[in-house]
Amino acid sequence: MTRHICYGSPNSGYSFTEFANRPFWSGAYGAISCPAGHQIYEVRWLHDPQYVRDYLRYWFRTPGAQPRNYSFWAADSAWATHLVQPHREFLVDLLPDLLENYQAWRRRQWVPEKGMFWQLGHDDGMEFDINAQQTNDILRGGQSLRPSFNAYMWADARALANIADLAGDSETAARYREEADRVKAQVQTHLWDPKRRFFFPMSNQRHEKDGHVVEKHTLTYETGRFAGSPHGRELHGYVPWAFGMPDPGFEQAWRFLMDPDYFYAPFGPTTVERRDPLFVLQPGCCWWSGQSWPFATTQTLKAMANVLQNYQQSYISRDDYVHMLHKFAVTHRKDGKPYIAEAVHPDTGSWAGHDMPNRSEHYFHSGFTDLVITGLVGVQPGDTDRLTIDPLAPETWEYFALDHLPYRGHTLAVVWDKTGERYGLGAGLHVLVNGQRAATRPTLGKLHVNLPPAVQVPLPAEVRFNYAVNNDGDWFPRLSASHVGAGSSLAYVNDGQYRYDLRPVNRWTTLGSTNDSDWLVVDLGQARPIDTIKLYLLDDGQGVVAPAGFDLEYHDGQDWKPIPAQQRQPAEPVGRRPNTAIFPVVQAARLRVVLHHGQGGRSGLTEFEAWGSGERP
Repeated sequence: MTRHICYGSPNSGYSFTEFANRPFWSGAYGAISCPAGHQIYEVRWLHDPQYVRDYLRYWFRTPGAQPRNYSFWAADSAWATHLVQPHREFLVDLLPDLLENYQAWRRRQWVPEKGMFWQLGHDDGMEFDINAQQTNDILRGGQSLRPSFNAYMWADARALANIADLAGDSETAARYREEADRVKAQVQTHLWDPKRRFFFPMSNQRHEKDGHVVEKHTLTYETGRFAGSPHGRELHGYVPWAFGMPDPGFEQAWRFLMDPDYFYAPFGPTTVERRDPLFVLQPGCCWWSGQSWPFATTQTLKAMANVLQNYQQSYISRDDYVHMLHKFAVTHRKDGKPYIAEAVHPDTGSWAGHDMPNRSEHYFHSGFTDLVITGLVGVQPGDTDRLTIDPLAPETWEYFALDHLPYRGHTLAVVWDKTGERYGLGAGLHVLVNGQRAATRPTLGKLHVNLPPAVQVPLPAEVRFNYAVNNDGDWFPRLSASHVGAGSSLAYVNDGQYRYDLRPVNRWTTLGSTNDSDWLVVDLGQARPIDTIKLYLLDDGQGVVAPAGFDLEYHDGQDWKPIPAQQRQPAEPVGRRPNTAIFPVVQAARLRVVLHHGQGGRSGLTEFEAWGSGERP
């Protein structure tokens, strides 16, 4: 999350990027709606709720945001956030935006005769899928009523009903619950194939390609070139369970997940079943017809956990979940180091062809933390003061602990200690609330915990702004420097993001300077109340080193003056981490840092932040 945080502007606050860079199809500040649901489910667990609330608000209050360029379970994500970090006022204030977002989808993509929504595989985040390949536009063809997108819209409708209840709007709540019930019934009636025992997309248009016709309103491979094929299963057929959508009775679909003839692979699961006639492992972006995609793996593991915790079935086990989560974990590697890109070869674990330089390094298109918290450890967020813990971790494990978890205004710890010798709490499963033991059982299994009443988690009364940022191309703030090293740019110093890597580039350096010291000036355009400056100093081992020291100054209208009474952390400059100076408020329109170069190199920054208090926009 850290490397994808972007402080877009004082008005929008924090958002998150998907790619390491900001591709042309991204919205304001580099955000893309496709992974936003995964991102929000991850970020909701941070102790500081500002990040997730800013991001939720970003999608509907920021010019240039694009909440409907891709599928996005927006209302469900907002509700999921509220379950962890409750704040009624925030959520009710967001309700009109979430309602309009749902209705905008409905105006554009509702299919009245089927009572469901259509979506393209491409806009579902799944390019070159097997249905698009049966059309003359293999990238953006294949308009269909997809199990995944209809599950998102079902989840959003349910969430809107819950939020409307919070707002005291029973009429809206009832309307959206009825809509959710209708969509669910149609998905289960029309997208389930009892012969192939799976959920499939249904074409919403007639397509002809090479003399083969896919008829409108037929499921994958019911018509067309592969009519009658027993295959056609895609991993997104499991997405309905990621939201707990299906009624009991459809669980036989899970018999295919752990079978190597279908989805199972050493670094899988695959996105299409192995023996499908259109299964292909492409060496380049972005085919969802074979490669393993972390985006889809996250959804599948989420769905898998929901099935194990909430359904009766015999097709998958808790050991299977731990096995698949472990596979997902070890896939997050390249050359022995933590790494994740767009897609991975399911048989070798290689990211080759999908880890394009300066683009998809450490790609934030999936989740992991939420899978550990809600699946492995089994914390089941809800809207009451009774919490269920249902761990999927195996009882053979000697111990585990999840500590200092924020939940409904309290702090939780979930501790398993088989012998009682590890944590000193005694043998068994224990839940601590605000440091006090609240529930325990001798074996690893489902445990119910009565919590104190939920505490609303408001944002601090004091609003903090980074006044130095400029992502909107405004005249101010603007930067100048005594020297700009080759391959670097001042534009990166106040883009709201910090990264210390050589690639993707996000840096200003003084490489090539003949000076012993160099300066950077931030002109804010008008006086701002500044009390904190953060310098994200570089130290890359290739000529850029942390400075021996630095001076922080402000311009008083006549001359540069040292900022008085600075408290610095750390005391001496250190690279690859924020160097923070806190001081009494200085009203300043211009700020300057003078970097005194360290031995053996020149200085550089990946970000300059100037913080102060202000009124909430």
